[in-house]
Amino acid sequence: MSGFNSSNITGFILSGIPGLEDYNFWIGFPVLLIYIVAVLGNCTLMYTIKTEPDLHEPMYIFVFMLSAIEFFIANTTMPKMLGIFWFNSREITFNMCLVQMFCIHFLSALETGILVAMAVDRYVAICHPLRYSAILTDKTIIKITAAIVARGAAVEVPLPLLIKRLPFCKSNLLTHSFCLHQEAMKLACADIRVNILYGMFLIIFVMGVDSLFISVSYILIIKAVFGLEEEASLKAFSTCAAHICAVLSYYIPLIGASMVHRFESKAAPNLHIFFGNAYLLVPPILNPIIYGIKTKQIRRRIHRIFSEKWKCNKVSSDL
Repeated sequence: MSGFNSSNITGFILSGIPGLEDYNFWIGFPVLLIYIVAVLGNCTLMYTIKTEPDLHEPMYIFVFMLSAIEFFIANTTMPKMLGIFWFNSREITFNMCLVQMFCIHFLSALETGILVAMAVDRYVAICHPLRYSAILTDKTIIKITAAIVARGAAVEVPLPLLIKRLPFCKSNLLTHSFCLHQEAMKLACADIRVNILYGMFLIIFVMGVDSLFISVSYILIIKAVFGLEEEASLKAFSTCAAHICAVLSYYIPLIGASMVHRFESKAAPNLHIFFGNAYLLVPPILNPIIYGIKTKQIRRRIHRIFSEKWKCNKVSSDL
């Protein structure tokens, strides 16, 4: 029962939403809508930032990275979910489950790291505006990005390996539509204390430390803003509105999913499924909407791009 290849199963069975199997076909339509909005929204955001020289600033570069992460998260989870709801394609091989598991957790670690970088960006812009360009140079942004990617890879690579070492002689049915470490480990017929401890370490070292940095950044921002005049303070704090919404859309479902998986309730047995889906579906669809509406510069550029394309198409049709 030891060793990396001790598992006696060839794959897992993914679930839709238990108790609502008769409605799978109809549930697929809102999932498809979410998928389309997430892909188009994040692609539009990335295209706008890439093609507009005025948006080649640290704040918007981090928004570009966040959109890229959300794009990959959407494509990692939602196509398989649509396969489950519309074609009852519930099987996933053991190795593909491990790959999806790594991608989900790795991208999640990247996302929280980028949110920290964006919080630091807002802190420097508001508290040290004269030194903003000198501090957040292109070289610094590259170093920050490399550190976020390196940290994510270092802490998330062990997750699929910790699952691969376990023997599975129980059910291979997962209650989610995707593979998560905290659920897959519960199906093992061996001691999973190492998996539990490592999962707790990840929550503290990644999400815990990152949320602490974000909180400290905003405490310092609030302290600096209160020292300004009312109009100036409102203007300064309004630049943080989109980032605050992005942080909340990420951390509220994440905390809910983490707590529910550890303290399951018999009164609401499907609550962990709700939070798990919200954790992966909410940020990819909300973030492009948040930054498209709340960030005036991005909103203007998007409007200008679509206006110019509409005019070009109109001229071509007239000719």
